[in-house]
Amino acid sequence: MSEVNLKQIIKREYVKCVDNPVHFMRKYCTIQHPKHGKVKFDLYPFQEKCLTEFKDNRYNIILKARQLGISTLSAGYALWMMLFHNDKNILVIATGKDTAKNLVTKVRVMYDNLPQWLKTGTEEINKLSIRFKNGSQIKAIASNESAGRSEALSLLIIDEAAFIDKIDEIWTAAQQTLATGGDSIVLSTPNGVGNWFHKQWVGAESKDNEFNTIRLHWTDHPDRDQKWRDEQDKVLGPSQAAQECDTDFLTSGESVVDPKILTWYQENMVKAPILQEGIDRNLWVWEQPNYDKQYIVVADVSRGDGSDYSACQVFEINDMVQCAEYKGKLSTTDYGHFLIDLATKYNDALLVVENNNIGWATIQTIIDRGYKNLFYQSKDLKYVDVEHQFSNKYRAEERGMVAGFSTTMKTKPLIIAKMEEYTREKLVKINSNRLIDELFVYIYRNSKTEAMAGYNDDLVMSYSIALWIRDTALRLQKDKTDQQWAMMNTMLDKNGNKPDLAPGFQKGKSGQPSKNPYEMDIGGEKEDLSWLLK
Repeated sequence: MSEVNLKQIIKREYVKCVDNPVHFMRKYCTIQHPKHGKVKFDLYPFQEKCLTEFKDNRYNIILKARQLGISTLSAGYALWMMLFHNDKNILVIATGKDTAKNLVTKVRVMYDNLPQWLKTGTEEINKLSIRFKNGSQIKAIASNESAGRSEALSLLIIDEAAFIDKIDEIWTAAQQTLATGGDSIVLSTPNGVGNWFHKQWVGAESKDNEFNTIRLHWTDHPDRDQKWRDEQDKVLGPSQAAQECDTDFLTSGESVVDPKILTWYQENMVKAPILQEGIDRNLWVWEQPNYDKQYIVVADVSRGDGSDYSACQVFEINDMVQCAEYKGKLSTTDYGHFLIDLATKYNDALLVVENNNIGWATIQTIIDRGYKNLFYQSKDLKYVDVEHQFSNKYRAEERGMVAGFSTTMKTKPLIIAKMEEYTREKLVKINSNRLIDELFVYIYRNSKTEAMAGYNDDLVMSYSIALWIRDTALRLQKDKTDQQWAMMNTMLDKNGNKPDLAPGFQKGKSGQPSKNPYEMDIGGEKEDLSWLLK
């Protein structure tokens, strides 16, 4: 073959590579196989489709099963962009530095094994970056770093986005760097619902954002069958296998409350507030106070470092209907005044304020103003006893009581367990989508419950405490009623006879107790007290 013909062939091949990343990767890219060493990147049909999608769409979001080679594919696409386009700036963000470095290493392996006529020459190569002589470069960083955020980007690759802390903040900053026309590839296996990655995926499916969706199920890999999938259950466990193989958000993650239950709430209960009140309009109201009903107001106070919020819930006690909710950043003093006004409005509701950390400042404001229905708790938290948990400030010190509710290592598991039970059994009427969003990302981590990294649990905690207090308070009221009834039934009437029922309770026409023995004559009117037993 003459030199002229060879140059023509190379020229044609070069043009094909420029025009088609699929041709470039299939014919010239080498990968490091864990078992077979360096091998040609023999693309599967689903991988070829991905490359076409990358080229045709600016923003791509990939919901993927494990071990489909998508990170490697993204590395190959980055190399293609750098080789055949001048001055391209590519940034890789991953969960940790090792993961970020791994993607750059894949780019380097591919580049080192290219034929010489495809190489553009390098100016700098290290573990976390490569810069070519044509001005194009790739840099990788861990998610907790800020390098490169202010640079104009040609391509942003975010690997395992569902597992990156504060990814929403990272994406907000990154969007500014992509404003000049840059592309993005966001890829991840699912990690529960309600997090940034899940929201972006759902938004993309409903065309509410710019992302093009690419879903890759384990069945897309031609070499995998049901036997392989069954083996993943054995190796990973059913929960982890569902997350990493099935691309199903609802079966992934470790949410305290089953995401399917939360989805039911979203579809059947959640609604917009009728009012948005307060200085910051962050008090959402669904039901105004009914003066025949009792309410509880439970408040969580922010730490004051700007990273979380003060939050409170207003619930009608009998039917557990969410009436109002606040989430904002008032000062401790202003928050105390706000809570008094809110609790007073809702029929002098039982006001419960978490007394951890800065909560004491808010509680002191409430005490100074003399609110009469502030919750007091036993100082001795070795046990949870209703007789000691509920009181008022009268002789508080003498009785070993302290204002507010203490969330401790002992009490937190109890209130979270109660919350999960009430929510799972659908015993609560939840109106707030803000609360549901927090519940979606409230997870188990290292045998503890907490908000997923980068999210808050302020509404969840106030909600959980409200359910615990409500449950405990009603049991106390029921116990007291039963005790009083029993005591009165032991008394003799004027004729020395023992009455069948406690004074005030009615008999039916036959002389037998009525169907509802908790109906009493009060002020000449009948009042049903059976709600105490619920």
